[in-house]
Amino acid sequence: MTDDAYLILLNDTTGTLGVPPASVGTPACMDTPAVRAWLDAQGAAASSPKLRLVTPEETAAIPEDVERLPVPLGDEELSLLHNASAPRGVADLEAELMTYRTAAQGRDGLLTRALAAGVPAYRIAELTGVDLAEVRAAAR
Repeated sequence: MTDDAYLILLNDTTGTLGVPPASVGTPACMDTPAVRAWLDAQGAAASSPKLRLVTPEETAAIPEDVERLPVPLGDEELSLLHNASAPRGVADLEAELMTYRTAAQGRDGLLTRALAAGVPAYRIAELTGVDLAEVRAAAR
């Protein structure tokens, strides 16, 4: 296994390995000279249906005869790639978990603002599901 994702060029369009790079938005690696040169050498366009992006965990499944190029992805791009590569039900749950993470990161600030605005601690606990003791601790 490697830490890099891979761009691969499938031999036909019936393969199910990886996802089109566009499903991750526009990965920064697609604008690098290395990727552009590799695509030119393969005679392929960035929009080719044969071009796929493969997660680091899937690299062992790349057939030997498939052209490949390791590409670095940022944390957000890698997260999007994992989400796009996951089965739909799993991808939906992963999206919910990411939403939760984003909301949870600002939780204490939100609790503090609500308390400062005069929302009673018990009401904040009811609305958020946060334990009343944790709400009160945010006021300190």
